[in-house]
Parts: sequence; structure tokens; C-alpha cells
Amino acid sequence: MKSPYSFIVKPYKNRRYDNIKSYGDVDFITSTSEEDHKSSNRFAIVIATPINYTGPVKEGDILLVHHNVFKFYNDMYGRRKSGKSFFKEDLFFVDPDQFYLYKANEKSKWMGYDKYCFIKPLEAQDSYLNKNSKNEPLRGTVRYINDELIEKGVKIGDQILYEPESEYEFVVDDEKLYRMFTKNITVVL
Repeated sequence: MKSPYSFIVKPYKNRRYDNIKSYGDVDFITSTSEEDHKSSNRFAIVIATPINYTGPVKEGDILLVHHNVFKFYNDMYGRRKSGKSFFKEDLFFVDPDQFYLYKANEKSKWMGYDKYCFIKPLEAQDSYLNKNSKNEPLRGTVRYINDELIEKGVKIGDQILYEPESEYEFVVDDEKLYRMFTKNITVVL
């Protein structure tokens, strides 16, 4: 079974929501809201790639997906429904612009997909100016790279400047990162 244009995936650990945190032997539910985008599962396992797909993502790979892929919604009558990505049972369609990172297995490294990269914000540095932020504005280091940046000579760990309003926050492997497009990076320092 393959889709002409979409990847077929299932939720990582078979959970639509990532709202349980373990502290010692006790599991805590961190959010009961199905509307809370921060508690939706953002990780998926690839079951099938699109027909004639020849890219780097393979069946069995782990993807970092958009927060709406697995969420439930309530229709105008209050009935619980799955979103537009739902296919059947525990399978979902993911378009190429709905996922941002991929890796072969839990022990391999993440790689940016297509035009997406991830930037780690720099902590605010000492200055005579008050920055009103924990992070240095519009500045970070490349954490997960894509092929476009590699072709331009950018490396993981390079300090960069980026465009205002281009930060889309994610937590990947317990690390706060910003998802960006290649074109949002303006300068490599």
C-alpha cells in the first residue's frame, strides 16, 4: 500500500499525544487537553514512502512531524474527529511539507528534510544593553542541518544570524530549538 504523494506513518510508541512524563516510578499526565498543541505527539514511524519516491527517507525511519498530524478535533456538533491526515486505524498521511527532521533509528542523528533546519538559540551574552530575553536576539547555532546548507558550506555548530519572526519552537531530545527554512538564515558568523 502506497500513496501517490504522501508518506504513510503511524504515531511513535502508538500514542497520538505525548502528555505523560515519568518521575521515578510514577507517571504524571501533563495535559488533558486535546487542543494543547504542545502535548500532541510530534514523532512518527514511516510505514510507506510515496510511489516513485527516491529521497533519503526510508520505511522504518522516524520523522518529526507537524503538531496537527495526530490530533483529535471536535466538529461543530461537538463530536470527536481525527484531522485531515487520518487514513485508517493507526495510519496517517503526511505530506512532504508536514515533517521537518528524519533519522534511521533512535541511535542515529537527526537530519533536516528538504528546506528545513533547526537552530539552537544562544543564551544572552553580557552587554551594556538590556535585552529582556534569556536568548541572544536573532542569533543561534546550527543544530540540525539540511542538504541545502551543506552545499553552501554551513556546518553543524556554526553560529548564524536569522530573520525576525522565523522562529518556530520545538523540543527535540529535550532541547529547545527553532525550526527554520534555509532562506531564514541571513549570515554565517
